[in-house]
Order: sequence, then structure tokens, then C-alpha cells
Amino acid sequence: MAFGPFLLLALMEGLVTAAVLALAAAGLSLVFGVMRVVNVAHGEFYMLGAVLAWAVTTMFPGPPALAFLAAVLIAPLLVAALAAAADGLILKRLNYDPEATIVATIGLLYILQQAALSLYGPNANPVTAPFEWRIQLPWFGYSGYKLFVVLAAGLILLALWLFMTRTKAGLIMRATQVDRTTAQAFGINVDRVYMGTFALGAGLAALAGVLIVPIQQAQYLMGHDPLLLSFIVVIIGGLGSLRGTLIAALVIGLSDGVISMFFTPTLAKILATLLVALVLVFRPQGLFGAKA
Repeated sequence: MAFGPFLLLALMEGLVTAAVLALAAAGLSLVFGVMRVVNVAHGEFYMLGAVLAWAVTTMFPGPPALAFLAAVLIAPLLVAALAAAADGLILKRLNYDPEATIVATIGLLYILQQAALSLYGPNANPVTAPFEWRIQLPWFGYSGYKLFVVLAAGLILLALWLFMTRTKAGLIMRATQVDRTTAQAFGINVDRVYMGTFALGAGLAALAGVLIVPIQQAQYLMGHDPLLLSFIVVIIGGLGSLRGTLIAALVIGLSDGVISMFFTPTLAKILATLLVALVLVFRPQGLFGAKA
């Protein structure tokens, strides 16, 4: 192929990466924005979503589309329930202290990772895509499922934005984000808000894992890169800013696709890290984050 088709393919692959990354990073940004908790175990919730998707589709009888639909519904709910339990048993007892919660979520990371290794095993296992449709372009064929991932991620992020801006629950979460003490004075159960926020953030990460697993095989170490890239995205976009998270995910995802296609994936990670360093030096609150 000529340069143009290669560039188009790289941009399409980068768009898929950006869509999944935006979902995972939105959960991380939401948790920090509302709770001021840096969740180092966020990548393991992503991994659990993929592993549980494999488990559900393996046990679910019927066509791949129905099995995958069951995984989309079941896996994020299970991960969200696990995150809610972790919040109540660990983070709440630490009174959401920033330094203590970082250490606690590091420990949670290794617990979840080793639990997945013990129960799931070290092997990588594929999940059958719900459909095999391909779009045929003049230069190459492209997976219809990957385009579905982009569309699904966009709709989920739109639903999240509507939830945060148009519902009473979203208003309560934003009020808690602005001032926890004043929210408590108005009768808001802040502990319940924090538990729901942590569960929602983990559920978004798990949903990203479910969507990506027909493209990448499920395995217990797959949470490392999404965690790193999610931190890069939320630092660039601005911690707590969903708009900044989406724009930064598009920038990182598309650049990763293009640079990985024409150079090496390692160079893409190096340039992303350099961009984080520049943002931290010249605009520490991120491109769209509010100043303290």
C-alpha cells in the first residue's frame, strides 16, 4: 500500500485505542475528581473486566452475540460490586487519606492480580467477537467490530456526561466534588457517594476491558499499559475533567496508532511521557483542569 492507506489504517487503529482508553481514563478521572483518590489498582479492574468476559462467554451457552451481551452486562457489574466492597472495607477505613489510599490501592493491585493468576491461570485466552462483519475499503478490509467499539465507547461516554450533568445523582456527585463538608451539611451521605463513585469508575474500566478483549486476548497482566496510559491521559486532560480526558485520549490514541505504525510502540510511549512532563511543568492542572 501507499503512504495514504497506511496512514488511514494507523488512524483507524489509533481511534480504537483512543475509544477504549477514554473509557478507562474517564473512570480514573471521575474517582480522583470526586474522591481525590489516586486509584493505582484501576488497571486491574480493566483486567478483571476482560477476564470475567472470557469466563462468562465460556460458560454462557448460545451464539457469540448473546454470550458477549451477557459479558457486557455481567462483568462490569461484578467488578463494580467488588470495587464498592473495597471502598467500604479499605478506603473508608483510611478516611480517604491521599497518601494512605495510594499505598492501599497498590496493595489492592497485587491482590487482584495474584487472585486472577490463581483462579484464571497465566495463559492468554481469546473471546469470540459478537459478529464477523468487515468493511471493505479500496485498499484493505477492516473489522466491523472495531468500528463498533468506537461507537459503543462514544455512546457510553455520552451517557456518562448526561448522567453527571442532567441527573440528581450526578448533581450530588458534583456537589461532593466541590466541597465535601458543605455537602455533608446539606444532608448528603458522602460515604455513599464515594462508594458509588469508586464502583462507577471501576465499572467503566471493566467495560473497557470487555470491549477490547475480542481484539486483545485476556490475561492477568494486561492492566499495566491501560493504567499507565490512563494516568497520562488524565494528567494531560486535567484531573477530574471529562472533556479533557476525552480530548487527551484522542490525542494519545491517534498518535500512538500513527507512531506505532511507522516507527515503534516504544517511541509512542516515550513521546507521551515527554508530553506529560511538559504539561506538568507549564500547566500542572492539565489542559482543561481547574486551578486549585
